[in-house]
Amino acid sequence: MFASSSLSRRSVLALLGSLSTLGVSRAETSATTSKVIRVGIMSGEDEDIWRIVTANAAQNGLMVKVTTFSDYNAPDEALAEHELDANAFQHGPFLQAQSAAHGFHITPVGNTYFSPIGLYSQRWKTVGELPQNATIGVPNDPSNEGRALKLLQSLNVLKVSDSAGLLPTALDITDNPRNITIRELDAGVVGRALPDLDAAIVNTDWARKSGIDIEKQRIGREEIKNNPYVCFIAVNEEDARAAWVATLVNAFHQPNVRKAIIDIYSGANVPAWS
Repeated sequence: MFASSSLSRRSVLALLGSLSTLGVSRAETSATTSKVIRVGIMSGEDEDIWRIVTANAAQNGLMVKVTTFSDYNAPDEALAEHELDANAFQHGPFLQAQSAAHGFHITPVGNTYFSPIGLYSQRWKTVGELPQNATIGVPNDPSNEGRALKLLQSLNVLKVSDSAGLLPTALDITDNPRNITIRELDAGVVGRALPDLDAAIVNTDWARKSGIDIEKQRIGREEIKNNPYVCFIAVNEEDARAAWVATLVNAFHQPNVRKAIIDIYSGANVPAWS
């Protein structure tokens, strides 16, 4: 009787241990599934886009918390400090410049949309009409100034040195047949300065905020094919293969997000995934 009772007690303890272990495993699985992914974006229209992305992700068990910024330098700093798990606001040359300056180890994991930078004018209807000694405003931050000068080169206004790569400045202009003056201005100011300039190269979001009529006043724009300025979702390199990354990217690459980009931005931004 004693031996039987002891065996029974050991069996009960073993069963309780198994149940306890199973409970911990389930709790760990639940904790992993319920992890909230923190994503940094710029304030404005992107907030409407990410409400849809967040809903898409939730349908696949991924909880997303969006944090908005108004300073373009802040989202990469927050990501590098692990205050964010991902961000979605930048293109390759911007990340390249940030990483070179600050030693970030951040990598793209999925395209979002393309915001073609444009050449705008209130005085001239075509690039060919730009006169000798014209003044063209460009953004003064490294990645966007380089992008602006590359656009002017593609429009046959001037040429820049190949050795400057994606980040040429006015000092890298090698051929300027119309004697164009490049006026470097803050990205948020250059669009508002358009009435005082022959033309200006303005980022799409700032063009909208500056009241520029994108369709009527644009006399030149970038093409998306082979363009390094496509925007993307980015994460720290150590997280690039994490399971949640693919789920997050898939939540963005959905038909309802594609439609929202076209509708919300009135065609000024275009989806950048197949």
